[in-house]
Amino acid sequence: MPITMDLRQAIVHKVHGKSEADLTDMIIGSVDGPEAALPGLGVILEIVWKHMSPNQQQDFVHLAHEEIDKIKPVPLT
Repeated sequence: MPITMDLRQAIVHKVHGKSEADLTDMIIGSVDGPEAALPGLGVILEIVWKHMSPNQQQDFVHLAHEEIDKIKPVPLT
């Protein structure tokens, strides 16, 4: 019988038990990597976000906002 799991469960299964060095390598390999890696980063962000204090969340949002504002979007065609 095939095993069925959702995307979140699959990502958690893939990274569970990895060392900090392994997680660092995975994140570095995903940033600016293939778009297929983006859901994994999203799941990791979701996990971390849920365990951040409100102040840490606000700091993250502030940093993300600053960095996103530095990017000039490519025009949609």
